[in-house]
Amino acid sequence: MRFTPGMRGARLLVRRRRPARAAGARPPLLARLRVRTKLMLLVLPPVAGLLAFTVLSAMAQWNEAHTLKDFKASTEVSFATAGFYDAVARERLAEVLAQAAPDRPGTVADRNAARRATDRALAAAEGTASGHEGQPDVAGVLGSVDNQLHAVRLESGSGALTAAQIEQRYATVATYLLDTVRRLDSGRPTRTSGRAGDAYLAVLGAVEAAARERVALAALLATPHPDGQDAAAGRWSALEAAQLDTFRQTASGPLRARLAGVLLQPAGRTVRATRETLLAGGAQPQLPSLEHWLTASGDRLTALRGIAHDAAGELAADADQGLKAAQARGERELALSVGVLFAVTVLALVLGRSISRPLSEVSEGAKALAEGDLSYDVHYTGRDEIGVVADTFRELHVTSERLAAEIRTMSTAIDDNRLGHRADVAAFGGTWAQLLGGMNATMASFAAAHGRRRKAERELASIFHLSLDLLCICGTDGYFKRLNPAFERTLGHPAGTLLARPWLEFVHPADRARTRAVLDRLANGAESAEFENRCLRADGTERWLQWSARPVTGEGLIYAAARDVTESRRADREQAALRRVATLVARGDPPHEVFTAVAREVGMVLSTGPAAVLRYEADGAVTVLGSAHADTSAGEEAAAEVAHTRGPARAGRSVGAPIVVDDRLWGAVVAASTGPEPLPPGTESRLADFTELVATAIANADSQAQLRASRARVVAASDASRRRIERDLHDGVQQRLVSLQLDLRTAESMMEDRSADVSQQLAHLGKGLDDAFEDLLQISRGIHPAILSRGGLGPALRALARRSAVPVELDLRLPPDRLPEPTEVAVYYVTSECLTNAAKHARATVVQVEARTYDDVLEVTISDDGSGGADPGGGSGLIGLVDRVEAIGGRLGITSPPGSGTTLTARLPLRERPTDV
Repeated sequence: MRFTPGMRGARLLVRRRRPARAAGARPPLLARLRVRTKLMLLVLPPVAGLLAFTVLSAMAQWNEAHTLKDFKASTEVSFATAGFYDAVARERLAEVLAQAAPDRPGTVADRNAARRATDRALAAAEGTASGHEGQPDVAGVLGSVDNQLHAVRLESGSGALTAAQIEQRYATVATYLLDTVRRLDSGRPTRTSGRAGDAYLAVLGAVEAAARERVALAALLATPHPDGQDAAAGRWSALEAAQLDTFRQTASGPLRARLAGVLLQPAGRTVRATRETLLAGGAQPQLPSLEHWLTASGDRLTALRGIAHDAAGELAADADQGLKAAQARGERELALSVGVLFAVTVLALVLGRSISRPLSEVSEGAKALAEGDLSYDVHYTGRDEIGVVADTFRELHVTSERLAAEIRTMSTAIDDNRLGHRADVAAFGGTWAQLLGGMNATMASFAAAHGRRRKAERELASIFHLSLDLLCICGTDGYFKRLNPAFERTLGHPAGTLLARPWLEFVHPADRARTRAVLDRLANGAESAEFENRCLRADGTERWLQWSARPVTGEGLIYAAARDVTESRRADREQAALRRVATLVARGDPPHEVFTAVAREVGMVLSTGPAAVLRYEADGAVTVLGSAHADTSAGEEAAAEVAHTRGPARAGRSVGAPIVVDDRLWGAVVAASTGPEPLPPGTESRLADFTELVATAIANADSQAQLRASRARVVAASDASRRRIERDLHDGVQQRLVSLQLDLRTAESMMEDRSADVSQQLAHLGKGLDDAFEDLLQISRGIHPAILSRGGLGPALRALARRSAVPVELDLRLPPDRLPEPTEVAVYYVTSECLTNAAKHARATVVQVEARTYDDVLEVTISDDGSGGADPGGGSGLIGLVDRVEAIGGRLGITSPPGSGTTLTARLPLRERPTDV
């Protein structure tokens, strides 16, 4: 039975009883086989699998045994190769001693004996390796080593090699042999053999390091004037220590204990003491004699070689033990597999007989029941499924027919959309009643779900149509399948037009390639995508849409939602433009730059062509202060309308907004459309935001101009007062003092007695009048220097330098013509104040004054080497200097770090700056 729900109902399919086989039809092969034969066929696969497993296990054990056998053979070859290496190491020492200490007794005989021993070891290694197959090619390695040894012996005998060169050539041969040993022992079929192999290779490495150390120090001790102790010390001991550490980590306990004993023997202590002496250095290290070193190092090396021999024995024992264990394991597994195979076969025969006999009785009884013979008696009394088959066959047949009828009736009701139909559960019992009850519950759930689905569809349709966002379903073929009314409102096209045309036609041409790429990604299985593009309305205007889409790949559909973000993007652009203009206003940039920036930003934000900032003149004319397009005539109508209404106005294709400064109409900002269509509504209010910033910039510029003018008037009035006081002092008080001095001299000349007290008093008064006159002259010069008015800035600065208490270095590069009077006066007082501060407060030793002109600017730099720390905000006279310089449009900068002197830089304009307001 199969239950398949559909869109309008469900269909119940009942497998019908197959009709009786036609007479004479041949049954299938398996139907013709006896049950016992089927059971045997059922048993054969596991038996065959077990047999195959047995064969594979035996093959695996054979391969493992073969691998262990090959490893054992490789270890035997490696041991022979290691013996050959040991002979080469001994010959190396003999050759080096023969070269370094030719006068030592027995040196030549030892060398010849070592060569013979090496040849015997080579012959033994070649004999062992003759039957070796595989990698490495040991026979080839031994042949190559034999050729190298002959070459070294010939060159050594001819004296062409030094002791160091001989040692290096033999070291190359020894390293080659040790690498061959490592490759032979690299098989490691078991963990135990792997650790034994690592221990054996590590102790061989330690033996090689000790042997090379022995040779190097023997050559060093045999030299009459040893050099290079530092090079000989520590080189091989570190390598030996590293190899012995590896040996301790992998060797067995007895070998580690034996190694500890070897290192603590007297020979080991002698070697260690020699190493420490060499490492300590010194002018004349206390080294042992050559014979003492050879004896001690030889005993220690012999002990290490003994450990290497024992490690080789352990490795050979592990390889032999692993081979025997693998062979025994294979024999056990083979015997066990054969036993299990025999037991399974016997059990299969017994089970086949126990099943085939009662099944034959049951089948005969079923035939009798099918023929209506109730007298047939089945003698099988087993409590298994075979005994139940005959008892339940007829009852099952009747019940199944009734159940199929109920199912067919329910399928018909589903096809007719009669979802209220229910099966008669009371006519059945047990499982059949539960099955029909479940079908009735399924029918009720289906009816309820059908109702809920219709309700959800109605709610979804309401939301779909009422949503302000744009909702749609489109196919991967590029056409809309369904869309809500928000699409019609936003794009201005009717639904029929949107559904009939590919929706990429409604996308702005500049965004179509990017949009098509997103659709391709969604069609190829991307989970979702979010992007923005521009769509064209029916009237040709652009709308920015922000999309979120998700594909349904199996149905070839894309569900998407979009939001119109045109106004938010426009607002963001306007706010960014306003921030940029506000930054210029806050920074105090010149008004003409602000006006140009405002016109440019208005043109970009409103997407218009011409845009300009205008000022209304007193005679009714209009002056363009900044524009974003060469043609500004398009906004003349709007400017005239703004001047007439004193408010935002629109005239033709142009709009304008007034600029109001201090409650008076100062000017306007205008913009015009370049196309035939007028600017959109609301453009006037958007212009008003820019006019407020322009008004602020104008007010700031006006305030700054008034401040500069006020400062200039104060400074001019102060200078005029100084000149008036200076003239009054010169024409009044100074003249009276001169007259009094003359009268006093006349009175003094009229006295007859020069020694009288009156004469002395008159002389004292004359001296006081002279001093008062000099003080008054200094005060007069400080109030307003006459030399500045007569000679100009250069002579005035030189006069200040001559009168300064601190040496002054002048570097004046001034034009030959006179500078503006306010500029000369400001520079004079700045220099005078700096010289006074350098003498009174800074304790300077020298002051440098530089003055030069460039680009209509006078730059004066005054620096001293005093104590520094000058602060204009501390109430000093520097505040007055800043006001004086800034009053004429200049800038004054002071750098005065404590302890590093003071540098003052003044930049003053040589002509008055024009104003833009």
